Amino acid sequence: MSDGAALTEGAVGHTVLSIDAMGGDLGPGAVVSGLSQAAAQSPQLRFIVHGDGPELERLIAKKRGLSDICEIRHAKGVVTMDAKPSHVMRNGKDTSMWSTIEAVRAGEASVAVSCGNTGALMAISMIRLRKLEGVNRPAIACLWPSRNPSGFNVMLDVGADIRADAEDLLQYALMGASYARNGLDLVRPRIGLLNVGTEEHKGRAELKVAAELIDRVAPAADFEFVGFVEGGDLPSDRVDVIVTDGFTGNVALKTGEGTARLIRELLTEAFKKTPFSRVAALLAYTSLRRLVKRIDPRRVNGGVFLGLNGTVVKSHGSADPTGVAAAILLAAQLSATGFHKRLAARIAQSEAAATQAIQQEGSSE
Repeated sequence: MSDGAALTEGAVGHTVLSIDAMGGDLGPGAVVSGLSQAAAQSPQLRFIVHGDGPELERLIAKKRGLSDICEIRHAKGVVTMDAKPSHVMRNGKDTSMWSTIEAVRAGEASVAVSCGNTGALMAISMIRLRKLEGVNRPAIACLWPSRNPSGFNVMLDVGADIRADAEDLLQYALMGASYARNGLDLVRPRIGLLNVGTEEHKGRAELKVAAELIDRVAPAADFEFVGFVEGGDLPSDRVDVIVTDGFTGNVALKTGEGTARLIRELLTEAFKKTPFSRVAALLAYTSLRRLVKRIDPRRVNGGVFLGLNGTVVKSHGSADPTGVAAAILLAAQLSATGFHKRLAARIAQSEAAATQAIQQEGSSE
């Protein structure tokens, strides 16, 4: 579709996603290839693609049928990975990232997807979409492979803000519970607070206060608080949602991804070492493929910004086409379930229930 075409969900009757094509480490080629992969799996998708118009036209034209479901929005500026969020907020209106968020703000697309600078993306999202009423600090939630029936746990925050006080952690618990209900179809999610141990006396003062707050509001907010959890519980079936500050969450996320890559590389080396190991690899091929797929970080690529008046999915900057496609398909799933509206309603309901529970607790003391 040419620039300026009326590509909105109301006009075309399909899910429309807004895509920043310029922010990733691998360039727009990887993003366009990811678009093509996602479109092949979900034919109902339509895209507004933001970036260098001539280059995007050339790349999209190479993918059969992709030009029919894409509208290109030319943006001459690019937010680099080392750009300061404050500078982007003042000078970034001509960038592909800004244009991507603007399409969601205008109601032209339901979800925005970007591989770009996380801090800048959060800053633009906050200034253009604004925070939901009652939310102090938005959070980034990611899916973590686990032994739960769904195959995943939810963890937040994984990088929106390195600090979080007790009230912020309570709010993360409420948002994480809502995400688990909508994204994993869990009726009563189990919430755990990440700490250096499960004992009540361990951890920083704000963690102890947060644990008391979360435990107090859990019945009213309709989730189960399992208490403190440790790093080893992240992939377990003991919990559905892990709550932590952005600094700890981001370190845990990057550590997990690096470990998954290391295991995959070591397995490859081990099965190539001798003729006998190559034969063993052939015999175990199906099982190995299943394992590699299960621990592949690209399969769960995409952190969701929670607490905003709009849905934004942040893909890894280094994402290849497979990773980009995973982020796009996650965005499509969130759009199809009406995630943003359901999250806003749930947060308002949970905040009211939490406030009432705290007031009742205070009056009874």
